[in-house]
Amino acid sequence: MPIRLKKLIGTFLLVALVIVYALVASIFAVAQLSESGPLVHFLFFLFSGLLWVLPAMGIIKWLILEPPPKG
Repeated sequence: MPIRLKKLIGTFLLVALVIVYALVASIFAVAQLSESGPLVHFLFFLFSGLLWVLPAMGIIKWLILEPPPKG
C-alpha cells in the first residue's frame, strides 16, 4: 500500500475514532451517571479521557509499520 494512502486512511480512522468515542462516552455519562456524585464523574471522565489513547496507539503503530521488503 502506498504510504500516502496509508496516511490518509490512518487520518480518517483517527478522526472517526475520536468522534465516535466522544459520542459514546458522552451518551454513557448522561445515561448512567446522572445521579452520581462528583467523585464518580471525575473518575469516569479521567478514565474515559485516557482510554481512547489505546486504540489510537494501534492505528498509529499501523501507520508507522514498515512494509515488508519485496523480493
